[in-house]
Amino acid sequence: MKYRYLITLFFFICLITIEYLATTTVQIELIEDIWDKLNHFIAFFVLFVLLKFSHFNLGTFSVFLLLFLFAIQIEIVQYFIPNRYFSLLDILADGVGLGIGFVISSYFEKKYRGIS
Repeated sequence: MKYRYLITLFFFICLITIEYLATTTVQIELIEDIWDKLNHFIAFFVLFVLLKFSHFNLGTFSVFLLLFLFAIQIEIVQYFIPNRYFSLLDILADGVGLGIGFVISSYFEKKYRGIS
Protein backbone atom coordinates (compact mmCIF):
# COMPACT_ATOMS: atom_id res chain seq x y z
CA MET A 1 0.00 0.00 0.00
CA LYS A 2 1.57 3.27 -1.09
CA TYR A 3 0.21 5.37 1.80
CA ARG A 4 1.51 3.22 4.66
CA TYR A 5 3.98 5.81 5.98
CA LEU A 6 1.28 8.49 6.04
CA ILE A 7 -1.06 6.09 7.84
CA THR A 8 1.73 5.36 10.32
CA LEU A 9 2.21 9.09 10.94
CA PHE A 10 -1.54 9.49 11.60
CA PHE A 11 -1.42 6.50 13.95
CA PHE A 12 1.31 8.06 16.09
CA ILE A 13 -0.41 11.46 16.10
CA CYS A 14 -3.62 9.79 17.31
CA LEU A 15 -1.76 7.65 19.85
CA ILE A 16 0.01 10.65 21.39
CA THR A 17 -3.17 12.74 21.38
CA ILE A 18 -5.16 9.99 23.09
CA GLU A 19 -2.45 9.46 25.69
CA TYR A 20 -2.38 13.21 26.41
CA LEU A 21 -6.17 13.50 26.67
CA ALA A 22 -6.33 10.41 28.89
CA THR A 23 -3.65 11.59 31.31
CA THR A 24 -4.01 15.36 31.44
CA THR A 25 -5.43 17.08 34.49
CA VAL A 26 -6.59 19.96 32.28
CA GLN A 27 -10.37 20.08 31.84
CA ILE A 28 -11.27 20.12 28.15
CA GLU A 29 -14.94 21.15 28.01
CA LEU A 30 -15.72 20.10 24.45
CA ILE A 31 -14.40 16.59 24.96
CA GLU A 32 -16.07 16.17 28.35
CA ASP A 33 -19.43 17.19 26.92
CA ILE A 34 -19.37 14.35 24.38
CA TRP A 35 -20.39 10.96 25.73
CA ASP A 36 -17.25 9.50 27.30
CA LYS A 37 -17.74 5.89 26.18
CA LEU A 38 -18.27 7.01 22.58
CA ASN A 39 -14.93 8.83 22.79
CA HIS A 40 -13.26 5.61 23.91
CA PHE A 41 -14.95 3.58 21.19
CA ILE A 42 -13.98 5.99 18.40
CA ALA A 43 -10.42 6.46 19.65
CA PHE A 44 -9.64 2.76 19.76
CA PHE A 45 -11.48 2.00 16.53
CA VAL A 46 -9.32 4.61 14.76
CA LEU A 47 -6.13 3.38 16.44
CA PHE A 48 -6.87 -0.20 15.37
CA VAL A 49 -7.49 0.69 11.73
CA LEU A 50 -4.46 2.98 11.53
CA LEU A 51 -2.11 0.49 13.18
CA LYS A 52 -3.45 -2.42 11.12
CA PHE A 53 -2.82 -0.59 7.84
CA SER A 54 0.44 1.12 8.83
CA HIS A 55 3.81 -0.07 7.60
CA PHE A 56 4.24 -2.38 10.60
CA ASN A 57 3.76 -6.02 9.65
CA LEU A 58 1.68 -7.01 12.67
CA GLY A 59 -0.99 -9.65 12.62
CA THR A 60 -4.53 -8.71 13.51
CA PHE A 61 -4.37 -10.40 16.90
CA SER A 62 -1.10 -8.61 17.73
CA VAL A 63 -2.66 -5.25 16.84
CA PHE A 64 -5.67 -6.03 19.03
CA LEU A 65 -3.50 -7.19 21.95
CA LEU A 66 -1.11 -4.21 21.81
CA LEU A 67 -3.93 -1.69 21.74
CA PHE A 68 -5.90 -3.49 24.44
CA LEU A 69 -2.81 -3.36 26.66
CA PHE A 70 -2.54 0.35 25.83
CA ALA A 71 -6.17 0.79 26.97
CA ILE A 72 -5.40 -0.94 30.28
CA GLN A 73 -2.25 1.17 30.69
CA ILE A 74 -4.28 4.36 30.29
CA GLU A 75 -6.72 3.30 32.99
CA ILE A 76 -3.92 2.32 35.38
CA VAL A 77 -2.24 5.71 34.89
CA GLN A 78 -5.56 7.49 35.43
CA TYR A 79 -5.93 5.74 38.80
CA PHE A 80 -2.92 7.73 40.05
CA ILE A 81 -3.96 11.11 38.58
CA PRO A 82 -6.04 13.45 40.77
CA ASN A 83 -9.67 13.80 39.60
CA ARG A 84 -9.29 10.80 37.25
CA TYR A 85 -10.19 7.18 37.93
CA PHE A 86 -9.79 3.59 36.72
CA SER A 87 -12.86 2.38 34.80
CA LEU A 88 -13.60 -1.12 33.57
CA LEU A 89 -16.39 0.36 31.43
CA ASP A 90 -13.82 2.51 29.64
CA ILE A 91 -11.75 -0.60 28.92
CA LEU A 92 -14.90 -2.32 27.66
CA ALA A 93 -15.67 0.62 25.33
CA ASP A 94 -12.06 0.52 24.10
CA GLY A 95 -12.39 -3.22 23.48
CA VAL A 96 -15.62 -2.77 21.52
CA GLY A 97 -13.91 -0.14 19.36
CA LEU A 98 -11.05 -2.57 18.77
CA GLY A 99 -13.48 -5.36 17.95
CA ILE A 100 -15.37 -3.27 15.40
CA GLY A 101 -12.03 -2.13 13.97
CA PHE A 102 -11.04 -5.79 13.67
CA VAL A 103 -14.23 -6.69 11.79
CA ILE A 104 -14.11 -3.74 9.40
CA SER A 105 -10.38 -3.98 8.68
CA SER A 106 -10.68 -7.74 8.10
CA TYR A 107 -13.47 -7.13 5.61
CA PHE A 108 -11.48 -4.56 3.65
CA GLU A 109 -8.29 -6.61 3.88
CA LYS A 110 -10.04 -9.58 2.27
CA LYS A 111 -11.91 -7.48 -0.28
CA TYR A 112 -8.88 -5.54 -1.48
CA ARG A 113 -6.12 -8.12 -0.95
CA GLY A 114 -3.54 -7.75 -3.69
CA ILE A 115 -4.66 -4.28 -4.76
CA SER A 116 -1.98 -1.62 -4.15
